[in-house]
Amino acid sequence: MDSRLNLQYHTFGCKVNTYDTGLIQKNLKNHANLLSTSPLMATELDKPAVHILNTCAVTKEATQQAVRLIRKLKAKEPFSTIVVTGCAAQVDTESFIDLPSVDLVVANSHKHELPFILDDFFRKRNTAKTFKSNIFKKEDLGVGGGIEDSHTRSFLKIQDGCNSFCSFCIIPYARGTSRSLKVKTLIDRVLELESQNVQEVVLAGVHIGDYYDTNQKLGLEGLIETILAKTKIQRIRLGSLEPIEVSDRLLEVFQDSRVCSHFHMSIQSAQSEVLKEMKRKYTRSDVESALHKIANKVPNSYVGMDVITGFPVESENDFKETMESLASTPWTRIHVFPYSERKGTKAAVMESSVPHSVRKQRAEEMRALSNQRLQQQAEKQKGLLKKALVLKKGQTLSRDYWNIKLPSLDPVMLAGWTGHEIDVRIVGVEGIPSQNDFHLIGELNG
Repeated sequence: MDSRLNLQYHTFGCKVNTYDTGLIQKNLKNHANLLSTSPLMATELDKPAVHILNTCAVTKEATQQAVRLIRKLKAKEPFSTIVVTGCAAQVDTESFIDLPSVDLVVANSHKHELPFILDDFFRKRNTAKTFKSNIFKKEDLGVGGGIEDSHTRSFLKIQDGCNSFCSFCIIPYARGTSRSLKVKTLIDRVLELESQNVQEVVLAGVHIGDYYDTNQKLGLEGLIETILAKTKIQRIRLGSLEPIEVSDRLLEVFQDSRVCSHFHMSIQSAQSEVLKEMKRKYTRSDVESALHKIANKVPNSYVGMDVITGFPVESENDFKETMESLASTPWTRIHVFPYSERKGTKAAVMESSVPHSVRKQRAEEMRALSNQRLQQQAEKQKGLLKKALVLKKGQTLSRDYWNIKLPSLDPVMLAGWTGHEIDVRIVGVEGIPSQNDFHLIGELNG
């Protein structure tokens, strides 16, 4: 990359966005010669930064987070170039068009054209600020991303878009309808990552349970089985699943130790009527059945869940029913989201509404349940042996998704093992579950 180019990346939101940021980095590096000859803005600064924000739009607050960062960056670096891309650029375009701090708005529909858009911008060949078209006509899925320069693991996007159109969700309008990459394309990518000594791939998508290769007639289970058969990648991790997607065949692939015993369940509620109003395709019984099946067939798994509190039609009794259901089922942690109105969704115009204070109070109750459970599950890990991948910044991650610190190990030695697995024995738990720095304490085994 030409020394005059100072590209800074800021990723918001989900694993798919992390994959896409890796792809943006790769595309810009592949066009380094093009960009390095562009006449960058003439300023007294040596290297005015180009800040690329890959935004999230899952909530209104996610868009506002991007707006706040933009203002902060421009105040600190007034001669920098601010490029907004991603989901918020697609569905909340108006939030950025009138911001004088923003130089370019490149929606998901045009994200793959970013190197050429930047080149035209710096050469002043195109004065347009916004690049956006109908996302439902986009078929390109973007192959070859997944690794950001600051990450050790690789995200592998197997699918994009969604056909569900849940009443609270804007994402289909940001990413289009469901499309899947071919099994062969994905196998070739895993083999490429394997040749680069990548130890873990995370199968990511907006709705990976909807994955289907029409040519080979293979769904998610068949894809994983093929990756296991045709590659030697050591760790395969799955993105979010819905309860009815936890099939017996899927649980069978977890019997192979290369498939990480970690589930992230997108349940949103455990009350059937609320789920119906959310336009989810399952019931409380399906939620409970899926969690018990995981516990029985893949014991000691780490099970995280997404839950929304204060959805417009959620009564106090509905909330209590969800709490009772979750208190009696096996899982590890809940990611709690107080309901946030999203313009353009059906839920945003529902007649019923839960006051913000009640949404927050219910979220606090559910987080308390989650923190108690996480502490209990963490204590059960003491004495266990785990294979941990050494990440950058001196942390490690077990196959079953526990963050593990090794304070007794020399940091220089640990850094030398970055990107490799080591065997550790868990000797303790440190931190408070409600804080980000909650982790297990381990010692090198052998």
